[in-house]
Amino acid sequence: MKCVIIDDEPLAVDLIKEFVSKVDSLELVNTFNNAIDAISIINQSNVDLIFLDIEMPHFSGIDFINAIDKKPLIIFTTAYSDYAVEGFNLGAVDYLVKPIPFHRFLKSVMRAQQIFNPQNVPTNTNLISAPEIEQDFMFVRAEYENVKLNFSDILYIEGLKDYVKIYTTDNKYTLTLISLIKLENLLSSKGFSRIHRSYIINIKHVKSIQKNKVVIAEKRIPISESYKSSFFERINL
Repeated sequence: MKCVIIDDEPLAVDLIKEFVSKVDSLELVNTFNNAIDAISIINQSNVDLIFLDIEMPHFSGIDFINAIDKKPLIIFTTAYSDYAVEGFNLGAVDYLVKPIPFHRFLKSVMRAQQIFNPQNVPTNTNLISAPEIEQDFMFVRAEYENVKLNFSDILYIEGLKDYVKIYTTDNKYTLTLISLIKLENLLSSKGFSRIHRSYIINIKHVKSIQKNKVVIAEKRIPISESYKSSFFERINL
């Protein structure tokens, strides 16, 4: 199936591209960071499947579906579960909530393929061209380049309104334009935990816990009451 990815989050686009590359039956035609740019392409080409983010600025995934003439199969990819009912009412094949694990992505693709070509659906996972590999890094935009950050090298992340500082084991930090909640959604399954409205930490680098503070690389990071219970439960305290 020829597919496109529409998502305003570069990290999400990169992850889905990686997933698509593992599935032989998918051919990635293009990616878009906003839905408006994709309208003419979708109307003029034979795209079979769209991985579509819903919550995008100025023009949502819902707006996009209502604007296109040709309606390919749609798999919604979003950080929010609030739109699930509306998504299915629009005839979406599936609804994937970020962070998206590969096995869940593959299940949605097989569902789409069953609709697209019910006579040619594999009965096993031979769709995969390579074994599932857990991605252990991410790229973030910093000034004029995309910086690769290994999850294991990240100590903690500090939110600064629209920007975040990502501190790493080399005593440096990367400043990038992304919201803390987007990083929380991406990293929560990677051993990271939100402990304060301004901080996400990498649990593996926690040196000690002092009442309402976590110590990482001599930095004392506050634990807020609203995140305390879930954090302590996660680390079995």
